[in-house]
Amino acid sequence: MSTSTPLRTALIGVALAATALVPLQGTALAAPSGTDTAATTASSSVSGIEDATALALARSLADPDWSREVGRAALAADSVGLGTLAGDATASAGRKLAARITAADRGVAAAKGLGSGAGSLLRLGLADASMRNRLASGAAPLVAAAPSDDDGATTFTAYDSRGAAHELPLDSAPDRPVYLVDIDGAKAVAEGLKVIDKTLESKGLNLPAPSAGAGLSAASGIDTTRIDSVRLGDVEEPFFKGDAEIFTLVTGFGKDGKPRVDTVEMPYLNKEDTTYYPGQVLVNWSDYKYDMADAVMMEDDGDTNYQALAKAIAAVLLTITDQGAYIPLVDALLNAIPTNWWTDDPDYVESWYTLARSSSGQRNGAAGNGWMTVSPYHVPEL
Repeated sequence: MSTSTPLRTALIGVALAATALVPLQGTALAAPSGTDTAATTASSSVSGIEDATALALARSLADPDWSREVGRAALAADSVGLGTLAGDATASAGRKLAARITAADRGVAAAKGLGSGAGSLLRLGLADASMRNRLASGAAPLVAAAPSDDDGATTFTAYDSRGAAHELPLDSAPDRPVYLVDIDGAKAVAEGLKVIDKTLESKGLNLPAPSAGAGLSAASGIDTTRIDSVRLGDVEEPFFKGDAEIFTLVTGFGKDGKPRVDTVEMPYLNKEDTTYYPGQVLVNWSDYKYDMADAVMMEDDGDTNYQALAKAIAAVLLTITDQGAYIPLVDALLNAIPTNWWTDDPDYVESWYTLARSSSGQRNGAAGNGWMTVSPYHVPEL
């Protein structure tokens, strides 16, 4: 998530009642060496990297000076970058942790198929704002990876400063603060969509349209379809994960007659049953051969590998040829995604078939999960 977005704060709901921690017997885990971490992190899943980082951070909090530094940072903001926090540490335990966090960040970027420019992705924040008073009063915190929603789990694992694991319920609060190690989802989506764009272009898809397309001169501007308002009934994000990370794939046929997929970031669209008024351009018609396009809305849940997603989409779209008339591409795009990805990966949220250049007013999604109002919008050249 972005620095302005609260870290998955709804972990345990609003009405929180203290419950006892249940330590797992014999689970004082030893942290691997920094070298081992760097070697194994890159080949791990995002959830595995988060968990290993949570354990390493928990153990480092045995240093009281470092623990106070982390506590002050967690109280000052909803979430903080772990790489920056460790890199700027004055306590020895924090400085020692910095190299490990750097390796973990590289591993996350590799696991998500992101480029080397992704930078620091791991973040830290309190699981719920109600824990602030306990942390400020000196209660010893636990550290956990952000729980996954793909296995129907009812508990998650948090670690103390001895490295001991504690099994905590997802529907009630522990009697001490819990830090969550999570991914900056908004940043990951932004970088991931760049990967999709570059990959499709390298496959000969999404090539730039001629400068004067659809009967428009370069000086006359472009015709677009704009989202005036949008609302979703279910953003496919479980209650303990907080804000969703939504993006849309717009599909149609480019000027060259080949299928194209344009990516659209939607960082504002993060709550269900909430109406947003973005005034956002969804389709740039100067890039499309026909006056029709489709839109598929998805949500990044964590272990999404954007490089693999892009390659899967390209492999399917390259088999489709222009028949001289518009055909919807939604089903082809969804069929490109392997079935085993429909877990804690990019969740299907909603889709819209045959959006026309002239479409105006409310359009309900095909899945009945959302709607958006759209209007034609001409963007004049400056």
